[in-house]
Amino acid sequence: MKNQIINEIQRKMLPYLNNEQLLHLKAVLEASFQGVIIEMGEEQPKAEEQDSVAAFITAKRIEGCSEKTLTYYSKTIEAMLNGVGKSPQQITTDDLRKYLTDYQTQRHSSKVTIDNIRRILSSFFSWLEDEDFIVKSPVRRIHKVKTAKIIKETYSDEALELMRDNCSTVRDLALIDLLASSGMRVGEMVMLNREDFNERECVVFGKGNKERLVYFDARTKIHLQNYLDERNDSNPALFVALKEPHERLMIGGVETMLRELGRRLKLNKVHPHKFRRTLATSAIDKGMPIEQVQQLLGHQKIDTTMHYAMVKQQNVKLAHRKYIG
Repeated sequence: MKNQIINEIQRKMLPYLNNEQLLHLKAVLEASFQGVIIEMGEEQPKAEEQDSVAAFITAKRIEGCSEKTLTYYSKTIEAMLNGVGKSPQQITTDDLRKYLTDYQTQRHSSKVTIDNIRRILSSFFSWLEDEDFIVKSPVRRIHKVKTAKIIKETYSDEALELMRDNCSTVRDLALIDLLASSGMRVGEMVMLNREDFNERECVVFGKGNKERLVYFDARTKIHLQNYLDERNDSNPALFVALKEPHERLMIGGVETMLRELGRRLKLNKVHPHKFRRTLATSAIDKGMPIEQVQQLLGHQKIDTTMHYAMVKQQNVKLAHRKYIG
């Protein structure tokens, strides 16, 4: 209880004192409270404690995070607060370590999941610190969880050609070509309209409604035009369902089509995101600067691009012979 009071006093003095003065204040308060017994009755949570999560989510919304991401953040933080049973101002590093350990044990969660939770909590408490809700983030001393680096699969050139050759409709061929040559997210693709295209490029809205240009090759342009020319519906969507009333094709429809195609051709794990990873890997292997790949994929951080683009081992072997011998 004494530490909570000292921390609260420090927090309220943050706007008026520098770090050195805050340390002196803490020492004075600790000396003053030595030997003092403090008893406090039940108190209702302060409005600022109740609203801190909502305020954080609002700040992230202004920064451009998608509603899906905001919902994930909110649920993760609220689950932690309920699990720990304390207000954000009272939570310590040990509380969070215990919470993460219990979460992993009880749910048999992977290290990746635990690190995602740690990352969200770090963002939340760092924001509370910046906004003077707390003196110091309790996540500072909880380091990134080390996870095994798994090289995820990409499509081979043969697999891509096999899928193209076995498409049952012009729509599916245009769809596969667009995913393979542009590297756009499937969620970005299904929101495109016919009028969005200008020659061999189009504008998509990525995560957080961020606008960017994507490009595709000549083959894709031809197949897209063939698909649009044969359509007789009035739906403005670029891709629509094959059956009437020809509604806009959504993510689930794309995933189902690709999964069935992969099963028919006996290809392993055919899904939309794999086209994106394949394009990134191919671009890196062919010498495209990583910063340009980052912009092409619409990644905010270059670390994310490196995670997607895994260099092929054969190219490492050839580079070793070229540069080392």
